[in-house]
Amino acid sequence: MTWTIPNILTVLRLLAAPGVAVMFLYFSRPWADWFALVLFLSAAITDWFDGYLARTWKQESRFGAMLDPIADKAMVVIALLVIVGYSSMTPWLVLPATFIVFREVFVSGLREFLGSDAKLLKVTKLAKWKTTAQMVAIAVLFSQDIFLHHLVDRTFGMDEAMVGSILAGEIPDEVGLIWLVQAREYAGTAGISLLWIAAALTLITGWDYFRKAMPFLRDTRDE
Repeated sequence: MTWTIPNILTVLRLLAAPGVAVMFLYFSRPWADWFALVLFLSAAITDWFDGYLARTWKQESRFGAMLDPIADKAMVVIALLVIVGYSSMTPWLVLPATFIVFREVFVSGLREFLGSDAKLLKVTKLAKWKTTAQMVAIAVLFSQDIFLHHLVDRTFGMDEAMVGSILAGEIPDEVGLIWLVQAREYAGTAGISLLWIAAALTLITGWDYFRKAMPFLRDTRDE
């Protein structure tokens, strides 16, 4: 393998995937959320740069083609596990995350079974949009938890009556609670909506890959 810049970026993205989860082991929140978000966004940006640089500099390789989708899947699956694990386990979040993880495992197994014929399942333009939707949705969902924990920090020492009065506009909002509540609500709604869109694209592309693989999955018997 040649250590080109595109290949190095792909390897770094793969290593960053477990790093998202590790942030929550060594840092308290909301710092863990901030570090995980920055790490995830940095890795997501390299997803575009490594492919662009490989094509522009004519440094495309079999190693990069193999590792790139693995790094993408690792980033998405691990980030979803972290988000679901630290969430309230709402079905609106768990269901699309389950669909996404199921499809990624299914397609990976399908490619492994097909072996040399797996080239029929090359990445489509819709699959690239699927990956983009997943990355954006996950980044927005990470930001939701950041708003929540800053909200908790700023209400430290306040009772429920005081917080309620501030949010109702009866007391001046000197610590910025209202915009944090609104930002968290917007981020939550946008993140879950984007995740459902990503899940829909995930299932559509998964079915498309399965349909293309069907001729190779039929049993053939000699008469």
